[in-house]
Amino acid sequence: MSKIEDIRDNIGKIIVGKDDTVLFAVVAMVAGGHVLLEDVPGTGKTMLAKALARSIDANYNRIQFTPDLLPSDITGLSVYHADKGEFVFNRGPVFCNILLADEINRATPRTQAGLLECMEERQVTVDGVTRKLEEPFFVIATQNPIETSGTFPLPEAQLDRFMMKLSMGLPDKTQEIEILRRFISGDKQDKLQSLEPLVTPSDIETMRKEASQVEVHPQLQEYIADIIMATRSRNDVSSGVSPRGSLALLYCAKVLAYAMGRNYVVPEDIKKLAVPVLAHRLIMSGGYGKNTNSRQIIESILNEVPVPSETAFSEKN
Repeated sequence: MSKIEDIRDNIGKIIVGKDDTVLFAVVAMVAGGHVLLEDVPGTGKTMLAKALARSIDANYNRIQFTPDLLPSDITGLSVYHADKGEFVFNRGPVFCNILLADEINRATPRTQAGLLECMEERQVTVDGVTRKLEEPFFVIATQNPIETSGTFPLPEAQLDRFMMKLSMGLPDKTQEIEILRRFISGDKQDKLQSLEPLVTPSDIETMRKEASQVEVHPQLQEYIADIIMATRSRNDVSSGVSPRGSLALLYCAKVLAYAMGRNYVVPEDIKKLAVPVLAHRLIMSGGYGKNTNSRQIIESILNEVPVPSETAFSEKN
């Protein structure tokens, strides 16, 4: 069993019945990306972020996004110290390994944009001074798709910087009973605190290097390109997936193959990841990021685009 699967199983002690969602979140982190969790309150989004941080023995911070939140509340600011006669930079909560940006769509676009440089460049520039963020740096942002009063929809540039858009989803009856049984004594926080760290941030860096060596057959590279081209040629899509999206799908497929103990990617890796990696990047004719329609479009494209013959690329591997 790989360390990625170990992390998933460790988080599974707290999060019930969401193995794929947890696995995808860990894959995105190892692939160097960020995750947007869109779901109704109470489905375990915050708990997932905390459990992941404990599993990795990483520095964890949480920011509650509100309309009055300023960019400096995220990145930090320089404060004048009269006794020293100089400005001293006070680091913001973004200086951590795992950042939970809770209800990110409640902040103004200006504040949302404050995360752009952090997410893309892994750095913060304040008063002309650039400071590198710790690695790994992983943002888990959440938003409520139902309650839209007082919210500011994420702009295209911000949404496209999330490697995956995931949903925890409500549990079925069996899972609901398991949740009641597991936490009947009300010790949810105690169980969270009892999670043992399995890896360190340096282990994540090692996994990234090892996953980067996973082979992707040229026919599978062409398969990814065919999927991306299909998103750009549909009448119901104003703008298809950008090269950033195609690279995200490639990187995630390599990490997923690595998590499964393979040194090569298979078509199923790509198909499994296509919706969470690509759907939120589509600009629909009726507006940006309409999740239901975009999911259906990606699923339709997967059914239409021919899958490379397994024999053709497995011979080399």
